[in-house]
Amino acid sequence: MTKEHISTKVLIIGSGPAGYTAAIYAARANLEPVLVTGMEQGGQLTITTDVENYPGFAEAVQGPWLMEQMYEQAKHVGTKMITDMISEVNFESRPFTAKGQSGKTYEAETVIICTGAKARWLGIDTEQKFRGFGVSACATCDGFFYRGKEVAVIGGGNSAVEEALFLAQFASKVTLIHRRDSLRAEKIAQDRLFENPKINVIWNATVEEYLGNPPGSSEGEIGVTGLKLKDTQNGNISDFKVDGVFVAIGHDPATELFKGKIDMDKEGYILTASDSTATSIEGVFAAGDVKDKIYRQAVTAAGMGCMAALEADRYLASRNHAVKDAAE
Repeated sequence: MTKEHISTKVLIIGSGPAGYTAAIYAARANLEPVLVTGMEQGGQLTITTDVENYPGFAEAVQGPWLMEQMYEQAKHVGTKMITDMISEVNFESRPFTAKGQSGKTYEAETVIICTGAKARWLGIDTEQKFRGFGVSACATCDGFFYRGKEVAVIGGGNSAVEEALFLAQFASKVTLIHRRDSLRAEKIAQDRLFENPKINVIWNATVEEYLGNPPGSSEGEIGVTGLKLKDTQNGNISDFKVDGVFVAIGHDPATELFKGKIDMDKEGYILTASDSTATSIEGVFAAGDVKDKIYRQAVTAAGMGCMAALEADRYLASRNHAVKDAAE
């Protein structure tokens, strides 16, 4: 295990649209950033197939390809890319330090946190097979593909209701499937849901299995064709025909590493100043899904990555001026 010590003006923790965009802007500002990719290089877009809503592409592009292009662009303009997983950070003294699982120690004048968030999944056996092939966790990303089709939304909170209402703009029918007999969503959102003629609710049901033809299958069109549901009251099993499934049971920000070291909300999302990526620690910034639980889009993450790099640059410039003034 190497004991290498790496120093940088800007340490970017995490890849994906936020991290790569922060790296591009920081590198172009001659800050010579170091980006530690984490174990899932490229973030959630690496498990996304067709991406049709990222600006600049008339035709759909593949999520993994888009992340590869961002990676190469950030590297091309001067970002030092390191495949490592940060296991410990210290924001109590300056310069900040971080330790990687590789044994490397990183020392930085500023840190940009871009560790993202992960959608919660049901965890059933067939789920992994159908991700990107009829199973999604983002209606805004994939709803357009189900124009005129029948879809199901799994969940009972605000996210599930919002996803169902959004999908009703495209789908011919939306069925919300909830394991209980009442929703947790806000009353006003529930009213909108129940008033929508395209939306139906199946109460007291859980998904036991995804039905259809997974990638690699030689039987018919690839993708989900239905769900196997279990009635939570009597245990009865039934099949439910559907063209697509959206899992909306929440997201978990990847912030475990920073707990107790930086201000977060009760759900673990990093708190930042209004219209800023600045966190409660001066010189530490957060961008992308790690602080955004509302939009969670690649383009908004990229925009915040840009903001974070610009703010880091301004912070470093102000510190240099302060040091210069003190010396004079």
